[in-house]
Amino acid sequence: MQARRIALNVALDGVVSAAAVLVARWLADPAGGWLHPLWFIAGGGITLLVGGLPFRIPQQYWRFSGVADLFNIACASILSALLFAGLLHVAGYPLPTPTFPIIHALVLLVFLGAIRMMWRLAARRKSVALNGERILLLGADHEADLFIRAMERDRVNNRRVVGLLTGGSQQAGRRIHDCPILGTISETPAILERLFASGKLPDALVITAGEIKGKELSRILEAARAYDIDVQRTPSLTALQPADRVELRPIAIEDLLNRPPVALDSQGMARLICGRVIAVTGAGGSIGSELTRQIASFQPDMLLLIESSEYALWQINLDISERFGDVKRHQIIADVRDRRRMAEVFGAYRPQIVFHAAALKHVPIVEDNPVEGVLTNVIGTRIVADEAERAGAQAMVMISTDKAVNPSSLMGASKRCAEVYGQALDMRARAGQGGMRCVTVRFGNVLGSTGSVVPLFRRQLEHGGPLTVTHPDMTRYFMTVPEAVGLVLQAAVRGTHERAQNDATDQRLRQGGIFVLDMGDPVRIMDLAFQMIRLAGLRPESDIEIRFTGLRPGEKLFEELFHGREAPVPTDAPGLRMASPRTVDFAVATAAMDELEAACHASDLGAVMAILYRLVPEFLHNRDGNTPLAMSHPDPEMIAP
Repeated sequence: MQARRIALNVALDGVVSAAAVLVARWLADPAGGWLHPLWFIAGGGITLLVGGLPFRIPQQYWRFSGVADLFNIACASILSALLFAGLLHVAGYPLPTPTFPIIHALVLLVFLGAIRMMWRLAARRKSVALNGERILLLGADHEADLFIRAMERDRVNNRRVVGLLTGGSQQAGRRIHDCPILGTISETPAILERLFASGKLPDALVITAGEIKGKELSRILEAARAYDIDVQRTPSLTALQPADRVELRPIAIEDLLNRPPVALDSQGMARLICGRVIAVTGAGGSIGSELTRQIASFQPDMLLLIESSEYALWQINLDISERFGDVKRHQIIADVRDRRRMAEVFGAYRPQIVFHAAALKHVPIVEDNPVEGVLTNVIGTRIVADEAERAGAQAMVMISTDKAVNPSSLMGASKRCAEVYGQALDMRARAGQGGMRCVTVRFGNVLGSTGSVVPLFRRQLEHGGPLTVTHPDMTRYFMTVPEAVGLVLQAAVRGTHERAQNDATDQRLRQGGIFVLDMGDPVRIMDLAFQMIRLAGLRPESDIEIRFTGLRPGEKLFEELFHGREAPVPTDAPGLRMASPRTVDFAVATAAMDELEAACHASDLGAVMAILYRLVPEFLHNRDGNTPLAMSHPDPEMIAP
């Protein structure tokens, strides 16, 4: 097949070069006439074949001819003209005019370039029918150029670019491959409105720029949704190689997050973990399991997998054994609420660093089981901290949540209580009174975690819908699990290594500061629902219904990472900010924990709630899910303890 293609190229180029000799002869000497000996014409084809070999002219793929091919054609034309002139000289045939070689080279360049251009245009017209899918490209001009070229090779999909939106404000009105630049990406809503008014709406928006993410992407999705237009991405630039098909993909859920990659302190993590005994509570959960994986990669001396679920423990131990078989580890069934068992475990293995990820995190479940939620999230945290300190641990890293900020749920209030105890413990240690460091890390939702919205949507899609959304305006902060855990380790490194007495970050830690992961911009749950449906190859609200169910008990419409009085402060560690919430003296916190534990064991919900309100005065409980959307939190100083 390849030999036939090359032979066809040679034959067609020979005919063209023969014609070029005739035209060049006439242009050089019009009075000399058109007719010449046959060998004169054949010589043109032969010299082109010889002159074109160094530049691989016979091997060119005409349908994909570009600037590089044109340069090779120019070089081959010049060489062919020189060879032909030399052939005439050897044969004793005078040149028609001294400028004949120049004219011959130019005519040959025009003819060879023209036939390739016509072939390419014919191939483009053949591949793009008038009834093809109309797409509007969003991205830089060079990305659009690359994608359009790749589409020309696509023999399967029938798409037609009807316009471009770029990042430059001075490009409107220009054209790329005969496709008009309609404006800038920021003008997407206005341009779609204009196209709708003129009856020229595209069938899809295709994003060619990989940097369009987060809030900017959300605005594009919102504008496209108003006209029921699908939004897709091109493959990466490196993937747009010659192929017979260009596969577009839906916008990935991760694209709605808008955070640049964070430089992690891998050396500091290695110093913190390598050769030490590390314990992880809740090791089988979404965060705990990723913590164990990332910790195992730094070669601890021993890894304690502490989990109350036998199946979850078996799963994570199997995963670690397959990935990091040389890491020594122990599977430990234990409930963090069982003080005797935790004392036994920590006393036997003497962990040096404890990562406390065990918690009850599902808001409605904790609302239905308030005492159990407080026992696990508050008393369990205290037990882990106390027993780790008693066993000689240097530090405990506690995983908290954005729901602890101005909590409206029992889960959020319980996590804020755990934060209060951790702060008091850490402040005592940093004040030089001895004891274990307690580093608290607060962040929002993680994509794909157990009980989160993404697995729920996936399950609902498998059953054919509908997808249930509590409110069309509900937003949440999201991170991927590996990203969140990497920053938790970053916070562990920074929180356990003081740099200088006057360092601003260390000063705030001594005052009860809490690390808060930089979560970027909040994401609308509706956007997640739409993207999950599109990822399944279906159309939102057409193939799959979206049903609004209303806020559930304990839920808020908007989550917060900082209390109104907690000004977000940057730290000297990338990806980490710091909050400075209200603190409680260690003795007061200890007395409150004793009182709270007694109330829980007595199943005295009234006493439990009273203590929660006292420890977390900003707690505004949304018991039935009907709290007004703009919830105003009372001033803590206005609430009597």
